[in-house]
Parts: sequence; C-alpha cells; structure tokens
Amino acid sequence: MTASRIVALGHHQPPKILSNDDLSAMVDTDDEWIRSRVGIRTRHIAEDETLVDLAVGAAEKALAHAGMTPDQVDLVAVATCTAVERSPNTAAAVAARLGIPAPAAYELNTACSGFSYALATADHAIRAGAATRALVVGVERMSDIIDWTDRTTCVIFGDGAGAAVLEAVPDERAGVGPVVWGSEPEKGAAVAISGWKPVISQQGQTVFRWATTQVAPLARKACEKAGIDPSELRGFVAHQANLRIIDAIAGKLGLAGDAVIARDVVDSGNTSAASIPLALSKLVERGELGSGDPVLLFGFGGGLAYAGQVVRCP
Repeated sequence: MTASRIVALGHHQPPKILSNDDLSAMVDTDDEWIRSRVGIRTRHIAEDETLVDLAVGAAEKALAHAGMTPDQVDLVAVATCTAVERSPNTAAAVAARLGIPAPAAYELNTACSGFSYALATADHAIRAGAATRALVVGVERMSDIIDWTDRTTCVIFGDGAGAAVLEAVPDERAGVGPVVWGSEPEKGAAVAISGWKPVISQQGQTVFRWATTQVAPLARKACEKAGIDPSELRGFVAHQANLRIIDAIAGKLGLAGDAVIARDVVDSGNTSAASIPLALSKLVERGELGSGDPVLLFGFGGGLAYAGQVVRCP
C-alpha cells in the first residue's frame, strides 16, 4: 500500500509589519484592547506582492528544503479564500511561475481549514496512485478583504503563505494521518466574505463559543484515527484564529507538558488558510519540532468547515 509523508516545508510573509499601535492611529482601538481579546501584537501586510507572489515565495523554499526540482512535482494544490482571478486558478498560476510541467492543479476554498483540506486531498491522490509528489500551499492576502474602519475585524487578519511538499512512501512510513473533516453549514454566516468587492465579516462570539466547545472532541477523533493518544503528540498546530481559542482547545486535549503549541497568531495575526503551514514551518525551522515528531494539525473557521490530521514532521 502507498501513503504519503511531508518531506519539507516553507513559508513566506511580506516585509511590512503593522503593529497594534499603527492600527490605533487608524481606528478606535489600542494595544491592550487587541491583546486582551485576540492575543495579536503584529501582522504582516502585503503591498506590492500578489497572492501568487506570496504562494511562490513559500513554495520555492519548500522545494529547496526538499532538494526537489519543479519537474518532479505532479500535483499542485492551493488553499485560499482571497483569490481575485477565477481562471487560471491560483494553483495553475503558481505552477506556471515555478515551471512545473503538466501538473494536476487545483484551488480549494474552505477558508481557514483550507490547508488541512488540501493536505488531505493531496494525500488521497497519492494513496490512489494519481500522484507521486505534491506541492500543497496555503496562502492569503486577507488585507484585500478587510474593512479598515471596522475595528472588530481589521485588527485580526494578516497576509502570508506556507507550503508543504509531499511524496509517496510505503504505508508503514506514512506521515500524513487520516483526516477528520466536516462542517456546520447552518452556522456559515458566522464568518463570511461577501460582495462584488469582497469584505470579511465575523460573528466573533459565535465563532469563539463553537471553537472552544466543539473543536477539541473533533481533534481527539483525528488522534484516534491516527492511532495516537493526545498525550503522545509532540506538537499542536491549530488554525491561528485567536490566542484565547488556541489555548482553550490545547487545554482540553490533555497534551504532554512539554508539547509544543503553535502561537504564531501573536506575530502574524489570523492568516486563514496560510496559518497552519506558516506556523508549522516556523516551528520546524527554529528546531522546536524535529524529524518524525507527531503533530496534530486542525483547521476551522469560515463556513464553519473544519479538518484535521496528525502528521509527522519532515
């Protein structure tokens, strides 16, 4: 039987940093108000870089870390909810920029859970024999869809990208566990991006209550499917929505005391589909997670779609 594993990661963020003090000069807010509610102190904002530029920046690093050339990739999956162009899709545009010849290329939008969805579908393609090596990218330019006069949303989001390279391996070396995914579409309006000039809106309390009560049991189910107890996890990388949400979920999982919990939201804000690979790549780059370490990924948010799986670090 064939499975897949992550062989390398990469991330990219635009150089411009927007601090809480910067925001306080734009809207009625301040550093204490933002930190106490969402835990964020800075976020990166794209100026000249397009969505594809951000994705390519992360993808190039992931391929370099994998020691792989573009012609070795046969599937490109990009998760995003902020694409402007409908065709060619973002994955095809990324493949063209990287010089990947004739890949399967698709864009996937489940907003904040997008990377876990894209990772699962790439894993499924490899397991089915439809691909051998896949590039999976989560990328967002959230600054394009923010109402900068709305202090309840403009303080939350940032821009960036993260990427993973997957390759086929024998089943006994599997590094991407079974996915637990689903949605609560009746609550879809809790996080919405709507209009011809799209703007994001959010029912903060609805999302907070749902995430802090419903995500932990679903995350435990992902561990069960992978045959691992949460106490055996070396790391936990949730969607970087809100520091209070991340800490609440982690507290309910029964993680070991030395488990690494991603808190990149503090410096990067909420980057939607980019947040999980961005945070995971940083932890691996800094040496906080090592090769083979089991890590639980879990994305949730827009559309109230969710997805999670246990992976092994490259």
